Amino acid sequence: MRGSSDQEQLVDRVMALVEAAKKAGADAADAVVVRGRSTRVSVRLGKVEGTESAESDDISLRVFLGKRVASVSATMSSDPAALAERAVAMARVSPEDPYQDLADPDLLARDIPDLDLFDPTEVSSDQLREDALAAEEAALAIPGVTNSSGSGASAGSGGLVLATSHGFVGQYTATRFSRSVSVLAGEGTGMERDYDFSSRIHFADLDTPKKIGRTAGERAVRRLNARKVKTTKVPVVFDPRVARGIAGHLAAAINGASVARKTSFLRDMMGKKIAAASITATDDPLRPRGQASRPFDGEGVAGKPLVMVEEGILKHWMLSTSAARELGLQTNGRGVRASSSVNPSSTNFALEAGQSTPEELIRAIKAGFYVTEVFGQGVNMITGEYSRGAAGFWIENGEIAYPVSEVTIASNLKDMFLAMTPASDLDRNYGTAAPTLLIEEMTLAGD
Repeated sequence: MRGSSDQEQLVDRVMALVEAAKKAGADAADAVVVRGRSTRVSVRLGKVEGTESAESDDISLRVFLGKRVASVSATMSSDPAALAERAVAMARVSPEDPYQDLADPDLLARDIPDLDLFDPTEVSSDQLREDALAAEEAALAIPGVTNSSGSGASAGSGGLVLATSHGFVGQYTATRFSRSVSVLAGEGTGMERDYDFSSRIHFADLDTPKKIGRTAGERAVRRLNARKVKTTKVPVVFDPRVARGIAGHLAAAINGASVARKTSFLRDMMGKKIAAASITATDDPLRPRGQASRPFDGEGVAGKPLVMVEEGILKHWMLSTSAARELGLQTNGRGVRASSSVNPSSTNFALEAGQSTPEELIRAIKAGFYVTEVFGQGVNMITGEYSRGAAGFWIENGEIAYPVSEVTIASNLKDMFLAMTPASDLDRNYGTAAPTLLIEEMTLAGD
């Protein structure tokens, strides 16, 4: 956010909304401002294709009347009294919801930690343009790269100001900077595409444009002359880019809202073995400079690092206040504002690293498939069924042999987690992070 006076204005705004709600007859209330600022420049083949700048201030007021709740969204210029009266009137005619309420006051954050989420570096549109051009130039310089799908760079910030009728007032701001490029290699029907990107909380932590471009170009060229393979069952190794998606499926499956709705394939597995003993999953909202860090959640609750899965045993759900109450539990500070509602979500979720390097995992495979990209939406979170189009490389006698495309990999997430081995190459610079992952056996559908 722009400055202390600006922040004070937002704090005054949410406190005025809460006070107005109480005067209008609400038993309890909270108000939040979610602010976003961003600038992005995109280029292609050495020319600027677009410069975008966006600013938003999303304000919402949530009021409670007994077991009834209502939420309204507004603009900064809205009259607090009128907004509060409208929200309370809506609550009076809303159905009762036994699970909705403000978080327990004893769970609210008292000391707001500094997680080093704000970088005051000012990045101009000219700098963003130069970075995007440099990344594309580096990618196009790789022999075999024939075209560009575009390159971009962005800078922005997002912040949250929250006040509740329990007396909580908190705020934080996080910056985010990114660079990306996507290029094509080869000609005609034999073309292959690949990309690279870097996203960080602090500008100085970004990968350089040259590194991003070089990596994207090398990845695209490496995929040329892909072959098809016969349908078979083989060990499958997921590159970290794809493994992060597998970690995301686990995070979604242990989301308390999904468990309460009975839409998770792990809904009956608390305290039970859901993965191989080599699998430990953590969630840490307090990691300094973390992509998904936050000093308190969307309800003002102080979160703490949790071991969600310990040596294969499920230990916790992701919980907000409403999801926790529906399950007969207590929130663990994973509530996230989604417009005027609060839902549980992961923070810095990670499948922890194993002992073997990726090369050691691959070296032990006589014949297998190394996945670098998946396609389609073939994941059923109710049953765990997993079927995705895929591309990558064939593994032969412990070595990467040749590129493979136009295949499908299939299994069930329940079986995949139980047959999973993590490598040692975990990179925590993602909100959902995972190392290279080996699945002992999956069905690979090809020719």
